[in-house]
Amino acid sequence: MPSPQSMRREVDTKVREVDTKVREVDTKVREVDTVLVHTCEMIWWPTEVPTLTHGLITLRAPNENDIPQLFEGAQDPIIPIFTRIPSNYSMANAEFYVRERSPNTFANQTELQLAVQYGNDDDAKFAGAFSFHSMDLREHVAEIGYWLTAPMRGKGIGVTATKLLTQFGFESIGFERIEAVVNVENIASRKLLENSGYSLEGIMRKKSRKEDGSQIDMVLYSAIRDEWSWN
Repeated sequence: MPSPQSMRREVDTKVREVDTKVREVDTKVREVDTVLVHTCEMIWWPTEVPTLTHGLITLRAPNENDIPQLFEGAQDPIIPIFTRIPSNYSMANAEFYVRERSPNTFANQTELQLAVQYGNDDDAKFAGAFSFHSMDLREHVAEIGYWLTAPMRGKGIGVTATKLLTQFGFESIGFERIEAVVNVENIASRKLLENSGYSLEGIMRKKSRKEDGSQIDMVLYSAIRDEWSWN
């Protein structure tokens, strides 16, 4: 039978072996963490909400002057059918969007919410809202969302604004893929995406639930950094 001393030495040896293994695992974890941090840092996030302009169309940070126009624009009955804006959208919702959601999600790097204005500075009109949301900075992927007020549809504003934001997402932030998910029956939105350089990837059956409890199909579009161009 081994002596107590030899048993103790054997235990000590085993403990040292375990400690060595633990240190090796810790080293590997730190290496992986370093790679992941480096990967995330490849995404550049602006320190201030950007202002993007092309011709008469400008994407900018929402402000107090937008609140009544946001509320009014959201009363269009087609908005809750084809967007995530509820049918009972209130002035309080518009105030929350401008004063809290937009700045807070930007600061937290979870969304980029932008108002669209159309026209020259003296007569510029609120035209809707665009965003990057459902972002995954580690995977370099984001979803684009948008809606336009009724008077501003059919003027090409949506296509230009989509291109502006897509270009910023690829060239400045560094996304590799930008997705758009729209109601399968929203033909106007689908044309907008196709005219903005997005490609149809497929139909997602029963993807979204509406206020009335119905489950609807959605279509998935995407733009890929290496493939997308303004023209």
